[in-house]
Amino acid sequence: MADRCPIIFIGAGPGDPELITVKGMKALSRAEVVLYAGSLVSPAVVAWAPLEAERVDTAPLTLEDIVARLIAAHRAGKRVVRLHSGDTSLFSALQEQLELLDQEGIPFEVIPGVTAAAAAAAALAQELTLPEVSQTVILTRAAGRTPVPEGENLPSLAAHGATLVIYLSIRLLEQVAAELAEHYGPEAPVVVAYRVSWPEARFIRGTLRDIAARVRDAGISRQALIMVGPALAAWEGRLKARS
Repeated sequence: MADRCPIIFIGAGPGDPELITVKGMKALSRAEVVLYAGSLVSPAVVAWAPLEAERVDTAPLTLEDIVARLIAAHRAGKRVVRLHSGDTSLFSALQEQLELLDQEGIPFEVIPGVTAAAAAAAALAQELTLPEVSQTVILTRAAGRTPVPEGENLPSLAAHGATLVIYLSIRLLEQVAAELAEHYGPEAPVVVAYRVSWPEARFIRGTLRDIAARVRDAGISRQALIMVGPALAAWEGRLKARS
């Protein structure tokens, strides 16, 4: 029985409990054990699980501890769900977990989720790809504790002039803005999206010249996206033209 019931990895979405997919919500509603990062996954999303389900906050656990708990619960015949914030395909450490499970012969299934970039664009009523403005969106992160491949440093990516969405880098905003200004120009539009789709969500608009100061004044230093590119100015320009 346990061998026929895979461990299910679910992209929980950016925070709003209604932004989980229907498939993800159904799987979570049948779970007997749920592992999730308490600092990233909204309690409102975890609430889709049955009241009697065991809930494990993985924030203080190592990767090995998390996988050991997944395996133990699976071998005990439980329906096991692992919740990741956003979408499982982006910055989730999903691959490491799946490789360890595969080594143990444990079956798994992955259900995608809504990433914060999509939720931020929706909240802004903003299309990230516009004809004759930008037809490419790059999702990335700045080099910090986690290095990036040499050809994927921010100046190299900025040279494309595409819409750039930078994850996990808000503490490096001043450096990021300086690097990007060389290619986009200091007046390029920027949006910093904080806690997208959570009740306390905030959107700070500015330019590469002033965004670091604006975000610092707003007291934002974590859980925020940096969105840059000419497409972000198009909607604002149309609004001004109408007024």
